[in-house]
Amino acid sequence: MSTLKSLGLILFLAAFVATKQGLAQTLTQTIRGRVIDKESQEPLIGASVAITNLNPVKGATTDADGNFKIEHVPVGRHTLKINYIGYEDQLISELLLGSGKELVLHIGLLEAINQIKEVVITSSGSQEKGVAQNEMATLSARSISVEETKRYAASVNDPARAAQNYAGVGSTDDARNEIVVRGNSPKGILWRVEGIEVPNPTHFAEEGASGGAISILSVNMLDNSDFYTGAFPAQYGNALSGIFDIRLRRGNNEKREYALQAGLLGLDFAAEGPFKKGYRGSYLVNYRYSTLAILNKIGVNIAGDATPKFQDLSWKINLPTTKAGVFSVWGLSGYSEQNLEAVRDATKWKESWQHNDEKFNSSMLATGISHTYSFKNNAYLESVISLSGSQNTYRRDSLSSTFTPNLKYQQQFEHTALRTSLLYNQKFNARHTLRTGFIHSTIGFNLFSEGVDNEDHQLKRYVDNDGRTGLYQAYAQWKYRIAPTLTLNTGLHAIRLGLNGSTSVEPRLGLKWNFSPTQSLGAAVGIHSRHETLSVYYAQKALANGQLVYPNKNLNFTKARHYVLSYDHLVRQDLRLKVETYYQRLDHVPVYADPEIPEATLNAEAGFTTDSLVNKGKGRNYGLEFTLEKFFTNNYYFLLTNSLYNSKYTALDGIERNTRFNGNYIVNFLAGKEYKVGRQDVNLFSANIKVSTAGGNRYTPIHLERSKIEGKAIYNEAERYSLQANPYFRTDIRISYRKNKPKASYILSLDIQNVTNRLNMYNRYYDNNTQSIKTATMTGLIPILNYRVEF
Repeated sequence: MSTLKSLGLILFLAAFVATKQGLAQTLTQTIRGRVIDKESQEPLIGASVAITNLNPVKGATTDADGNFKIEHVPVGRHTLKINYIGYEDQLISELLLGSGKELVLHIGLLEAINQIKEVVITSSGSQEKGVAQNEMATLSARSISVEETKRYAASVNDPARAAQNYAGVGSTDDARNEIVVRGNSPKGILWRVEGIEVPNPTHFAEEGASGGAISILSVNMLDNSDFYTGAFPAQYGNALSGIFDIRLRRGNNEKREYALQAGLLGLDFAAEGPFKKGYRGSYLVNYRYSTLAILNKIGVNIAGDATPKFQDLSWKINLPTTKAGVFSVWGLSGYSEQNLEAVRDATKWKESWQHNDEKFNSSMLATGISHTYSFKNNAYLESVISLSGSQNTYRRDSLSSTFTPNLKYQQQFEHTALRTSLLYNQKFNARHTLRTGFIHSTIGFNLFSEGVDNEDHQLKRYVDNDGRTGLYQAYAQWKYRIAPTLTLNTGLHAIRLGLNGSTSVEPRLGLKWNFSPTQSLGAAVGIHSRHETLSVYYAQKALANGQLVYPNKNLNFTKARHYVLSYDHLVRQDLRLKVETYYQRLDHVPVYADPEIPEATLNAEAGFTTDSLVNKGKGRNYGLEFTLEKFFTNNYYFLLTNSLYNSKYTALDGIERNTRFNGNYIVNFLAGKEYKVGRQDVNLFSANIKVSTAGGNRYTPIHLERSKIEGKAIYNEAERYSLQANPYFRTDIRISYRKNKPKASYILSLDIQNVTNRLNMYNRYYDNNTQSIKTATMTGLIPILNYRVEF
């Protein structure tokens, strides 16, 4: 802790020295961007953009490409109003303008069916606060803004951790960003970047997992993105519980800008700018390296022998052309490793895990070329070709009393994918929009896993296979604005896995009725499916004659039927009440073929198992979600979410049980206040808090006496997940200070996760060394200091 304090003092002094000089003049910056038709992506020429909170009002009109620029705007928070004849007006409130970076906006307007009242917008993006960027989404979807990802306490610039604040979303472990959506396994999450599926973009990710310890996605790269918790639009497939649809922003195409960031989670450098004057193309790149690894190299060893090491690189190059549309080259990559060596003193080994040497590393890469071509008839074609891959290796050796290593388990999983996506969007008029497309994936794999069997203590091969297969998806979706207050979204998604021919045709439907200017009702239904991790399909068994068989190779998709009802009330322009209720029915759930083990894949955080599975299980999730959100206005905000839910599954024995993730309730409260400080009120101090409580994880009781006899944990299978950990409780705080100078902005922030140092229970386990049942806990207090410079 003393090292962290010293580091914090150094960073604070650096910020103080860099910002010591007083302000000699009014600080200004530029607001610019582009205004387009939200559904056809066509530029709107002559749209009016005005900053309404200035006196006199400053503004501009869009040019032939829909671009606008307002220069010499005082730094601080501003409200923009956008008008265009025949379109619904927008009001974008509380935009933060700093001195270090221009504010570049991408604004979509909705064409009016007939003359209606102004639509009030209060987000930092182009749409109503929290409403998904995808205009085909109806319910159970919201946008995650970059500013929210930065602002929320303990989100630490991670969109997955920011999503944990929303209704219906929980977590399994404080140390990881994997999320539980409406009681479903984290395995049901789909990650998309730039419109196409990518591997799990997280450092220290396990095989088949959807999250990990630290996000590879840098906040320097992110644009406002969408997060879905159910009833997905027809263009999305291969997801059961949730979808992150991440967009990378374009770099500034008029001015070179940079950002430096130093904190506990890494040292970042970002650069962006134009290629040359007069060309609208731009580049954006970000690199990060583990701070703890750097400190370890210079002899400051905070994390002990198991120092986590990681680095990541992200980029986006935007290349518009005069006639051939817009091309972009993008990518993200990351590498992480952590090695744990046992103490070379056998007298200090008190628990069984303490005499193990463990080595772990993971990596991922996703890169692609995207192209958007606009036709003259209010249509556009979006195509993406991407190449991605992920790798995960792990080895565990048990040391003898003479420190001789004995292999207990090792694995190496490699996955690659070449994907092609085509999306065609046609806006016929203000009422009708059609979207259709297909996605083709060629998936390669090289899988290896072996370990010592607990029964005969012989080394056994679990997986040893390589090859490739195909995943094919097609969809069509129609948006019909029946009236200014009534919108229908309907469509069809089809998916087929070439490995075993599994096929699913999935209808989707959503209806939203704005029965008053401030209230709406909505309903959505849909069928969704997801294939298992390829390592599950290739789990192998050896017959008595030595022949290898693959009992899981013909597993079908797990399917979920989603039903959602919603009520939304804009109590006032900056206060929203939202209530959603849902029911999910899951079929074809893989469960253990042995009826004596009533287990299902619905209870897994990661995706690899060596057991034989059959698609004869089922499950159901149902609940009620409540959200009261005061948007950021008048320098403060708050968010209160409450989720009441049940999550059940049924295995081969026909008995319905709680899933591992059935906590029954989640309550989150977030709030924050911002203060203007300094001579001209151009600097900002903010304080944020988050308080969370939830039902504890479910776990299975252990037979202590039988475990002592067997020398390993023996579970009471008949009572699987019958016990529940104590209620989860955690408090996080975040404070930050922004100093604006003529050439740069300086931001110093401190997040303290779990400020009360409460050790929430994770699970129970049997330790054979002590022949006792012990409790594993989640992480305690973690301070995360960060210093950032934008210039």
